[in-house]
Amino acid sequence: MSRRGWVLFALMGVVWGIPYLLIKISVREISAPMLVEMRTGGAALVLLPIAIARGQLRPVLRRLPAVAAFATVEICLPWLFLFNAERRLSSSLAGLLVAAVPLLGALLGRLSGADRLDRRRLFGVFLGLVGVGALVGFDVGSSDAWAAASMIVVVIGYAFGPWIASHYLAELPGLGVTTAALALCAILYAPVAATEMPRRSLSASVALSVVGLALICTALAFVAFFALIAEVGPVRATVITYVNPAVAVILGVAVLNEPFGPGTVVGFVLIVAGCYLSAGRSDRASAEPEMAVGAPL
Repeated sequence: MSRRGWVLFALMGVVWGIPYLLIKISVREISAPMLVEMRTGGAALVLLPIAIARGQLRPVLRRLPAVAAFATVEICLPWLFLFNAERRLSSSLAGLLVAAVPLLGALLGRLSGADRLDRRRLFGVFLGLVGVGALVGFDVGSSDAWAAASMIVVVIGYAFGPWIASHYLAELPGLGVTTAALALCAILYAPVAATEMPRRSLSASVALSVVGLALICTALAFVAFFALIAEVGPVRATVITYVNPAVAVILGVAVLNEPFGPGTVVGFVLIVAGCYLSAGRSDRASAEPEMAVGAPL
């Protein structure tokens, strides 16, 4: 993987590890649909003038059905289920469950022929999952069963999002796709959110968490994510979900006093090793160009 790819990989690993903490804080005072509306709407307002000024929105509107499908599986449904789940699950456990995304992403890539996985990279995928399990050390069975089960929707959505982007939105500018997807979700959730407005003023911690979710973890993050997909391909882009739980655990322990399992050191080592192996080029694909998705930003 190129130096630019590693930089984007590190950025996304951190930026999308933070939301679990911010979501956990936000859902204390805001309903899940309202939080989806505030996150997507806030980010769309920031990105919309930039996308229009760069002329990246008009070509996206011609592919609105595909953009709507991407928005549904990558944002609208996963965020609703994730926000609801974090009302009962710890932020660390939510991050752990999302780490299953690379498995589905690898399967989709292999079935669609978009990527080839040798034994080394497959071993890295499983090694990373083992590391996340050792890192967090949670027993899913002891948590709320429905909340844990609902995370399956999140995992499926996050795995299909990059696949749709690579197959149907590859020639479109990433900023335009991101802006349109966020705007569509905001419009969809507006009627529901209007009936679930907070009855009291938000506390400072919740207000700052919502701002962080919208501006840093959404507006900035999605632009960087499309650049990452373009640089390393849709399958390897999902490997950031190994780093995300590590960041989520650190923040959960430091800020929310969530449990700090004994397998932390072993888990971190296995996660780093799994990321390295999974992100490496396949021997079978070394002579072929990597699929480029979206536009480098």
